[in-house]
Amino acid sequence: MAHTKAGGSTALGRDSHGQRLGVKLSDGSTAKAGAIIVRQRGTKIRPGPNVGRGNDDTLFALAAGIVKFKKSMKMKYTGRKEQITIASVHPVPAQNTDKAAS
Repeated sequence: MAHTKAGGSTALGRDSHGQRLGVKLSDGSTAKAGAIIVRQRGTKIRPGPNVGRGNDDTLFALAAGIVKFKKSMKMKYTGRKEQITIASVHPVPAQNTDKAAS
């Protein structure tokens, strides 16, 4: 006969994997066209010029250039002002790296 009760199993002990959300390209970094700038849930950061928004609210570069984040005030429908962050890409002229052209 056992001198202690059976331990049983725990209802805890599970954890889900992280979703790897967040800013992928910081302010001032260079982005290629199609590069992911921010992975997010909801529009915490909004798209600006040369930035597109995916179905899952991911922000990505529409053109190659320098990533910039800007804070701005937006008037809500109640009249209250809300600070928003806008991500934009400032295009830079493409440098010709073709060796046959020279």
